[in-house]
Formats: sequence, C-alpha cells, structure tokens
Amino acid sequence: MQPLIATLFKELRLLYRDRSGLLVLFVMPAVLVVVVSLVQENVLKATGAARMDILFIDQDRQAFGKLIREQLDALDTVTLVTSLDGQGIDTEHARALVDKGRYQVCIVVPAGITAAVRTRAVEQISDAFSGGSREAALPLPSVSVYFDPLVQGAFRSSLLNALKQMLLVMEMETKAKALAEALPARFQQTLSALAGRISMDPASIPKIQMDPGWGGRRLMDVVAEQSRLKKLPTSVQQNVSAWSVFGIFFIVLPLGGAIIRERKDGTLARLRTLPVPYITLLVGKLGAYVAVCWVQFLFIVLMGKAGLPLLGTPVLSLGSDTTALIVTVTMVALAACGYGLMLGTLARTLEQATMFGAVSVVCAAAMGGIMVPVYVMPPAMQTISMFSPLAWGLNALVEISVREGTLGSVRHELLYLTVFFAVTMAIAWTRFGRFDRQAEI
Repeated sequence: MQPLIATLFKELRLLYRDRSGLLVLFVMPAVLVVVVSLVQENVLKATGAARMDILFIDQDRQAFGKLIREQLDALDTVTLVTSLDGQGIDTEHARALVDKGRYQVCIVVPAGITAAVRTRAVEQISDAFSGGSREAALPLPSVSVYFDPLVQGAFRSSLLNALKQMLLVMEMETKAKALAEALPARFQQTLSALAGRISMDPASIPKIQMDPGWGGRRLMDVVAEQSRLKKLPTSVQQNVSAWSVFGIFFIVLPLGGAIIRERKDGTLARLRTLPVPYITLLVGKLGAYVAVCWVQFLFIVLMGKAGLPLLGTPVLSLGSDTTALIVTVTMVALAACGYGLMLGTLARTLEQATMFGAVSVVCAAAMGGIMVPVYVMPPAMQTISMFSPLAWGLNALVEISVREGTLGSVRHELLYLTVFFAVTMAIAWTRFGRFDRQAEI
C-alpha cells in the first residue's frame, strides 16, 4: 500500500509543477463552457427556441389586426413590443431600429387590410358564381415583415411560415363568411326565377339561411403531447456535459508527457529497480490523474451551478441518479487516463505525444458530437461517431442529466468505456514490459 500511495503523490507533485498542463486541464474547459453556453443561448433565440422581442405595429385596428396580434401573443417564443417608452411606434422608427440591430423583426399590419380582404372575398365569390376567373380589381393586401439583415435561416423561415398559416386560416374564415352571406341570396334568386316560370308565388318560397360562422368551425386539430421529461433541457446541461468530457480527455497530454519524461531522464528505469510491480506504478498513475479529472469535473459543475447563472443562463441540473453520475464520470476519467498511458508508452518523443494526443482528442470530440450535434452530421459521420469514446461519455452524461437516466439506461456506454479502458491498459502494460526487456539488454 505504501508504494502505491507514494506513486500517487509523486504523480500529483509532478502534475502540480506542470503549470501549463494545469491551465489546459482547468482553464480551457471552463472558458469553453462559459463561452459556448452564452453563445448557444443567443443561438436559441435566433432560431426561435427562446423568447424574442418583436416590434408589432397595428395600423388596421380592426378584426384582422386584432386576430394577428392574438395569434402572435399565443406563441411561446415571441414577445410583442407595441410601444417604446410609453409611446406608439411608427413604421419608419421601427425600421430604423431593425436596421441598427436593436430588434430583429418588425411586423406591420397595414391600415384597411380588414376591409380590403373582405371586399376581395366578396368579389371572388361573385366572380365565381358568374363563371368568371378574372383577378380582383383591388391590389392584394399584405402584412409587411422587416428583418434584421443578420437574421437568416431557420428563424426567418419559421416566422414567415407561422404568419402565412395565420393569414391562411383568417382568409378561409373570411371566404366562408362571405360565402355564407352570398349563397342564400343566390339560391333565393334562383328559386324565385324558377317560381316565376311555373306561375308560383315567389313569396311562398321559404327563406334560405346559412350560419356565417360555419367557416370557423374546426375539422381537425394538432395536439402537442407532453414529454416525459419533467423539465426541458437547457444549453448549460448540454455544454457542461460536452466540455467536461472534452476537458477530461485532455488529461492525455500531461499524463503521456509525464511517462515520456520519466523514460527520457531515467526515472522509470530507477523505479523499476525497486521491488514494485507494474500494477502498482500503473494504478498509482491512474489514481492520481483520475482524482485530477474529478476535480476538473467538479470545477466545471460549480461554474454551471453558481457562475453561469450570474451571466443569465439557467442553473445546471445533473439529474437525480447520483450513483449513475459518479460511475459515469469515473469511467470517462479511466478511459481518458488509459488512453494517456497508452499514448505515453507508444510515443517516442514528447512532441509526438503532444501533437498526436491533441489532434486525436479534438478529432474524437468533433466526431462525437462535442462541437456539432451528431444528428446534423451526414449519415456516414453519424456511423463513425459511434466509435468515439468522447461520444460514449457525452451520451451517458446527457442521458443522466437531461433525460433523468439511470445506470441501466447508460449500461451500453459504460460497457464501451470499460472495453476501451481495458484495451488501452493492456497495450500500456505490454509496452511497460518491453521497456523492461530493453533495459535488461
């Protein structure tokens, strides 16, 4: 036990002297968590996943303007701004604010749109009854939407589609009401003409009536079912899980470098002269660096709990299964340390270990969904991502923190991490034995 404890403290002292390595392990993932979480909060706003302030100008102040406002107010992702500093907003002022980027969107309902739409509906129905197909004489009324030029893609399309759907429903209801008013009169006129031909008193023909509100009656609906999740996931949960795994795997740089330095300066050869088995040296190194990984993870969690909420993000929640979280973080740390030991025994120089370790971790992070979600990758990349150890760790942590997962729900990821750790340790063990044989020669 004493050799194991001595080895563990030796590794911790060596790591403490490596100030640049400590900066990589602690400062880099912490900065990434803060920056990416704040950026994603703004991205969520830009894509409509969070509330956004939208300027709304109702120049119509009739039925259509009120209906559009009610529909937009019902959206969870939109907050309508109808006045600034207690004063109304004119179109030119609103466009200037959008052009400057103070607001991303301005919606203007023009004056007279209610009357214009109803007039066009009557004209179209009258033209249809007469068998014509001419265009209405009045110009096509339209709702104006002004976007900040920097707003592109998903949010622009989703807002325009939502407005078009609202206008389509209103248009159909208006047409139905106009038809309900025109159809009985047309029938009555036709029946009166027929009665005159057969010498029948037109006054004896019963009046035909139709409910003008029939067009607004729903035929079907879309119901959004409630998710089984008690709370919706946040960007902080995703980023703390992702960048903590990324930071933990960067332990390969100081760990691999320490092994190479021990080989180069003869420390490893001197250690092998002591009556200490391989397993003691390896377990001592593992224990020291796994402890560092845990300190690193707890530091990032502390930032998610206390630091990020001060900057306006949600408070970090790590799920309810503490046991699953502890086992998962420990297996991620073991997998990273096993990879670092293997790298340190395979690389011949410190430059090789540093270059290959950094590049391989970044590539595995990119493939594993740390930087870009896996579901947006091409199918081939989605298949390749299944072989990234960082993807296994990320999926397990997201399952626990976001989906309230348990040990059973992350058993496959834990199995993959265990196999990865066993393979890397076997390679490191074999290389340690080769060092001994080379020293005897």
